[in-house]
This record gives sequence, C-alpha cells and structure tokens, in this order.
Amino acid sequence: MKLHLSAAAAAFLLLAGAGVAAAEDIIIQPEQETVIREYVKKQPLASVKVPGVELNIGTALPDTVELHEVPNVKYRYVVIDNRTVLVDPSSHKIIKVYD
Repeated sequence: MKLHLSAAAAAFLLLAGAGVAAAEDIIIQPEQETVIREYVKKQPLASVKVPGVELNIGTALPDTVELHEVPNVKYRYVVIDNRTVLVDPSSHKIIKVYD
C-alpha cells in the first residue's frame, strides 16, 4: 500500500511541477511585439558587456544592469553583446533575446 501511495504522490508532484513551469512562460502578444521592435529600432542603445552571463531565456541579469523602458509595455530592454534583450523588471530575468 505504501509503495502505491508513494508512486501516486510522485506523479502528483511531477504534474504540479509541470504546471508551475508552464505558469512561468511569458507570452508576448503580437501587438506588443510590434511596439517593442519598433521602439528598440528608434531608440538604439550602446551594447554593454555582462561577464559570466549567458543570454538565455530565464537567466537573471545582475541588478547592476540598467534596464530601459519601452512605453506602454511592462518589460524593459538592454543591449548586451550587440543583442537586444527583453527583461522582466521585477525579476531581472530574460524573457526574449532578439538577434
């Protein structure tokens, strides 16, 4: 009985973890995507170096990295290694990397 219960508990935890991961996915609406792309083109920034940070979705940038506002969008951006990076300002996590 204990073995059966443990397997059920493990399955539940796996499914719960998958739900949490899915909840963290950020979806940028096409209208916002257009606003962001156009604004970033019109407001180019100098590229900065952030040693030891890989530009991957979910990577947290150090608090010392200055984020720049995109009007009417809750996300911020910065240019790192000549790539525009969209960041969630509350967590400093990268949500999109533009080439």
